[in-house]
Amino acid sequence: MKLVTFEVSTPLGPFLRIGALSHDKIIDLNMGYLRYLKEEHNHPQAYELGGVILTSDMLAFLRVGDDAKEAAQTTIEYVTEKMSEAPVLGPRGERVLYELNEVRLRAPVPRPNSLRDYMSFEQHVSPSEARQLPPAWYEIPVCYKGNPDSVIGPEDTILWPSFTDLLDYELEYGIYIGKEGRNISQDEAEKYIAGYTIFNDVSARDIQMKEMSVGLGPAKGKDTCNVMGPCLVTPDEIDCRNMRMIARINGEVWTDGNSGTMYRTWAQIIEYASRDETLYPGDFLGSGTVGGGCGLEHGKWIKPGDVIELEVEGIGILRNRVGEKGEC
Repeated sequence: MKLVTFEVSTPLGPFLRIGALSHDKIIDLNMGYLRYLKEEHNHPQAYELGGVILTSDMLAFLRVGDDAKEAAQTTIEYVTEKMSEAPVLGPRGERVLYELNEVRLRAPVPRPNSLRDYMSFEQHVSPSEARQLPPAWYEIPVCYKGNPDSVIGPEDTILWPSFTDLLDYELEYGIYIGKEGRNISQDEAEKYIAGYTIFNDVSARDIQMKEMSVGLGPAKGKDTCNVMGPCLVTPDEIDCRNMRMIARINGEVWTDGNSGTMYRTWAQIIEYASRDETLYPGDFLGSGTVGGGCGLEHGKWIKPGDVIELEVEGIGILRNRVGEKGEC
């Protein structure tokens, strides 16, 4: 499944909903499920039950777990079958189907439960083997913990903080945790992955380097903008060990890499992250930047007005424009 969080405008203002991409349309999963319960089962409490199992909030959806995923799959199949018939509407005439150009996609999980970003690509950490990595890099997965309140989605403007002169994109992808777990073994780890998305870890390079020169961080150099999207793709849809990863700046290819060059597997990362620490539904774990996946590695820098397109095979394209300096 390709799941999205989307915003629709109503006379009462914008509302966030969760949906599924199907045949170039978006299915409102909550409303589609209500229609299914009412029509197929004549359920007297369709709204109450549907609001619990298939909510309009992705974080709540992940917390429900397998029941929500099964209901979503049932809804997709049901609504897809009904598309060729009369308009598909909710029990009280609510809209179920939307064209992509009628909605605004948000980050799949607009406010993740937490954010960890790992350094999993050796080529990025040591481009062309330019420096010898410390032994610890090969021994344990290393990450920093980012700011889950700074997440933006597709087509949102990447804000340029007033305190930096060197803003950079970073081509990554990541996973959302789908169920609570602690001390998770590698053999069981993949069962905890709810899905994958594209991640642009926007970095203020000059500030990041200053922070890390002291032996701490990154912090301020990383926590102003984390871009995720365009969708959450469930593990059955893709092979994360072999996805082409491309970055285009104003249509020009700056990066062309592959997810298969990760030094570690997600199972290894999850096992380490959950060691004597609980992972929760909605936690986000980033892969780190693929080799050649940022301007720093190429000696080229993005500038205000640039359009950044990050494409990961099987997931889609995450597109954003860079704002003017100080727009934050």
